[in-house]
Amino acid sequence: MTAEMMAEPATAAPVAARLSFLDRFLAVWILLAMAAGLGLGRAVPGLGDALAKVTVTGVSLPIALGLLVMMYPVLAKVRYDRLDTVTRDRRLLIPSLAINWILGPAVMFALAWIFLPDLPEYRTGLIIVGLARCIAMVIIWNDLACGDREAAAVLVALNSVFQVLAFSLLGWFYLSVLPGWLGLEQTGLNVSVWEIARSVLIFLGIPLAAGFLTRRLGEKAKGRTWYETKLIPRIGPFALWGLLFTIVVLFALQGDAITSRPLDVARIALPLLVYFAVMWAGSMALGRAVGLNYPRATTLAFTAAGNNFELAIAVAIATFGATSGQALAGVVGPLIEVPVLIGLVYVALAARRLFPDAASVPAATPADLKEPARD
Repeated sequence: MTAEMMAEPATAAPVAARLSFLDRFLAVWILLAMAAGLGLGRAVPGLGDALAKVTVTGVSLPIALGLLVMMYPVLAKVRYDRLDTVTRDRRLLIPSLAINWILGPAVMFALAWIFLPDLPEYRTGLIIVGLARCIAMVIIWNDLACGDREAAAVLVALNSVFQVLAFSLLGWFYLSVLPGWLGLEQTGLNVSVWEIARSVLIFLGIPLAAGFLTRRLGEKAKGRTWYETKLIPRIGPFALWGLLFTIVVLFALQGDAITSRPLDVARIALPLLVYFAVMWAGSMALGRAVGLNYPRATTLAFTAAGNNFELAIAVAIATFGATSGQALAGVVGPLIEVPVLIGLVYVALAARRLFPDAASVPAATPADLKEPARD
């Protein structure tokens, strides 16, 4: 979402007055969804097993459906005719690739060994999380923070390509080669390129194709004004409902594992907290330093901090088993990522004034998932 798309009159009504009840208390609903999922997982025996019986690339079918519903409205909002302005911006693309595929895995590797030197299963699980770069939920966080939608679409697509090409290679390097060089314990990771590609095609390819076709056909039939003022407000709320549904199902699926091992969860959570804070703050500062405007710096930060927990969990389960420590570490990833990144949405909005283009970015709270983009 570019600055000009977000511009609005200074006399606009107070933002809080224009928010729906759902938007106004979004952080509360997310925390309640997490609590509800954890409670269901503990209160209903066998619920997790029932939810896990049907899977898509190792991910529970209800979670897969929730992710698709969550991502479709946001990708339908992307103005695909403006993607060329993003691909020409080397100040955005080069730092993003470097942060995601060089710095990110290295930071998670270091934190995993620093905080979990005596817990090899959890350590391995965290390293896998660090290798699985964002392709899904980060689109929501970026949109809530008034980031650049077109930039997010491009960066997520690039991450998807690199994920297919580099995930297995980086897994081999960080779990076997680098520990060997450093005299540390080595671990193997057996995952095929096709498994990764299939995950990318499902969780990004389907909603991306649906969003592109919706905009193309909608604008062709009724024009851009109708599309963005009539259709988008109707489908936009499904992104938030999909997000909340996904969170409930995700935590219901793993509620027993999480609540029955609180000390282990706490130990896994600490390096994750450090990781999200370092990656987000460092990327936001870098974006500001290289001259990116607020929307693109925000997109850089969220795509750097977010992770593809769907792929990380699927790989951990397929390689080490559903009850393994590696799988638990993967599950704790979104347990920490969801509240931390929703908090960082508010931090990002508060940090707008630090950017030269702050005057062109409205003093808004996370409501843009419901509002059409503006010319």
